[in-house]
Amino acid sequence: MAGPAFRAAPVRVRVPATSANLGPGFDAFGLALGLYDDVVVRIADRGLSIDIAGEGADNLSRDENHLVVRALHATFEALGGRPAGLEVVCANRIPHGRGLGSSAAAICAGVIAARALTIGGAERLDDAAALGVASALEGHPDNVAACLYGGFTTAWTDEDGPHAVRALPHADIAPVVFVPSTPLSTEVARGLLPAQVPHAEAAINAGRAALLVTALTTRPDLLLPATEDRLHQDYRSPAMPHSAELVGKLRGQGHAAVISGAGPTVLALVTAERVDEVIGAADSGWVATRLDVDAEGAGVLPLG
Repeated sequence: MAGPAFRAAPVRVRVPATSANLGPGFDAFGLALGLYDDVVVRIADRGLSIDIAGEGADNLSRDENHLVVRALHATFEALGGRPAGLEVVCANRIPHGRGLGSSAAAICAGVIAARALTIGGAERLDDAAALGVASALEGHPDNVAACLYGGFTTAWTDEDGPHAVRALPHADIAPVVFVPSTPLSTEVARGLLPAQVPHAEAAINAGRAALLVTALTTRPDLLLPATEDRLHQDYRSPAMPHSAELVGKLRGQGHAAVISGAGPTVLALVTAERVDEVIGAADSGWVATRLDVDAEGAGVLPLG
């Protein structure tokens, strides 16, 4: 197959934050949230230029190790070959190391930008293949599926690779995130998980995960029992005691609160009339924000 041809004009990609797991859906469920990173990429004659504003501007690499660039290169390779040079501009709003899918957003931005910059890219790399490239970089499909597709996603992997299905949450559901000031490494959080869990605990989680699909899409009144988890949150709590304490406090007040992804952000899934109540329950150590559910996922926007 002949090498790809590239567009001269730059492309602007917008990618949403995501929350994975949602309680019982460990490594499977994801929810796209209305908080966005924007990335503009242009094909250059040679070299690599990276400009970063916002989150990570002081500490992210500005070379080929940058995650957006790694995703660009991986996607260009999947499409048949890299261009000679790239100019990348990142406007980052998703907090890093907080369990809101910042790495998935960076990866998906690179995948979608490379596809858009390649003439015929959408035909060479469809959405399922894009999910495959993104999942290989991320290591699991839950966050990248929600980031690419938007809405509420269920992801899984089999011998054919990663897959995902998408649904739209009930219109009354209003996500609220409680973001702490300090980050937590995903690797640290995963390192606390046991190799085995009791069969009875796994059975409870399976039932709650099935219930959560119904609660999120048609029965928001069932969100509190549907978000009960026995597989990961308690095991990870020593690494984020304040987050675990807030989850317990909110759940005790009847709010469907969970650890967002690997933490330490806390996510509450409430109905609109309870947003002020749930925000008022947190102390001053948290930045509490109501976010919309993002229904579109990663996409290309006009430059203006």
